[in-house]
Amino acid sequence: MKWFDIVVVGGGAAGMMAAICAARQGAAVTLIERNQKVGRKLYITGKGRCNVTNHCSPEEVRAATPRNGKFLYSALEHTPPAWVEEFFEGLGVKLKVERGNRVFPASDKSIDIIHALFFELKRLNVTMTTWQRVSSVTLKDGAVSGVEIGTAGDKWGWGEPCKAVILATGGLSYPATGSTGDGLWMAEELGHTLVDIKPSLVPLESPDPFCAQMQGLALKNVTLTVKNRKKKVVYQEQGELLFTHFGLSGPLVLSASAHMRDFEKDQYTCAIDLKPALDEATLDARLVRELSAGANKDMDNLLGALAPRLLVPVLLERAAIPGDKKAHDLTKQERRRLLELFKCFPVAVSGPRPIDEAIVTSGGVKVSEVDPKTMMSKKIPGLFFAGEMLDVDAYTGGFNLQIAWATGRAAGEGAAAYLGESDESKQF
Repeated sequence: MKWFDIVVVGGGAAGMMAAICAARQGAAVTLIERNQKVGRKLYITGKGRCNVTNHCSPEEVRAATPRNGKFLYSALEHTPPAWVEEFFEGLGVKLKVERGNRVFPASDKSIDIIHALFFELKRLNVTMTTWQRVSSVTLKDGAVSGVEIGTAGDKWGWGEPCKAVILATGGLSYPATGSTGDGLWMAEELGHTLVDIKPSLVPLESPDPFCAQMQGLALKNVTLTVKNRKKKVVYQEQGELLFTHFGLSGPLVLSASAHMRDFEKDQYTCAIDLKPALDEATLDARLVRELSAGANKDMDNLLGALAPRLLVPVLLERAAIPGDKKAHDLTKQERRRLLELFKCFPVAVSGPRPIDEAIVTSGGVKVSEVDPKTMMSKKIPGLFFAGEMLDVDAYTGGFNLQIAWATGRAAGEGAAAYLGESDESKQF
């Protein structure tokens, strides 16, 4: 084999895994990354800790993948989470499992994952070319023949011949890390269909002015329920959320956004149970006790025992209760309105924040145009896809990185196998 047998475009999770797995099969691999260093997006995943995968079965990963989870059947059977854990531990990275089966490096440092991948690429003699931007994939007789490269910010470029190309440039989320859709546009130019490029795992905008009023307030151990236009519950989970100047953010909201995929066609409503550990009767009894014990207190002072300070004036305003009203003057109807707000605090949502604020991109190359075992294009021999390039995305919890590792390995090994098949065909 010669150098430039395989060119991997994109040095993120999927691209590095693809390059490693292709090189382990004996292929001569070049990895081209537009940033100065590989793994830039991995630095910020899991708040800098890198949620490597989820300690679960392939079936559970597919269940956590609402977008084309069935397409991943072969890739996840070949590369389940257990394989990913063994892979990194084999590279010397100790791992740990936390709440929700989330897997992190024991050091809580994403740099350990990046270094493990980087030094494995070096060990395998993968040529890493950074600070370069691939502008297009070239074809000959309908098959991949090379790539066109240009220095970032430079109009001059050159071509590099190769037998296979793996596009792993990511989606459109976090463009500062280099995910600006280059690979998607190249795929489209080559005749592939791009499906519904949207943000996922993204904060939500709200027209309700009280969100800005409570900016910075984090609510822990609350339950968020999301319903669609037909009042069907599409998401319900307990955890933490955050009020912002534009609406809602935080882990619960990011997860919920993955279930809210049709803002163009549907409408969604959010409701927060502020006291999920207490049923209505128990909470009402607690409220009665507080009112009795603080009978001479103003309501805005009394509610401080039941709700965060930033939330108190909003609760009173929405319940139409003056803040200076004495507790002993509260009517049964007013108490009932407060109770209902504690158990079901509604927040209107108008849509997601821009895609450049999303953790992942929903949509991508249409999966029916891709071989699910090898990730090779069904349209162009020698063209492969991995990671966020594909129209596949999952919920939070390490599932999206698991998809990156699995599709990256499938593409890398698939490309190496394609080289062998191509060489054999030329012998006859």
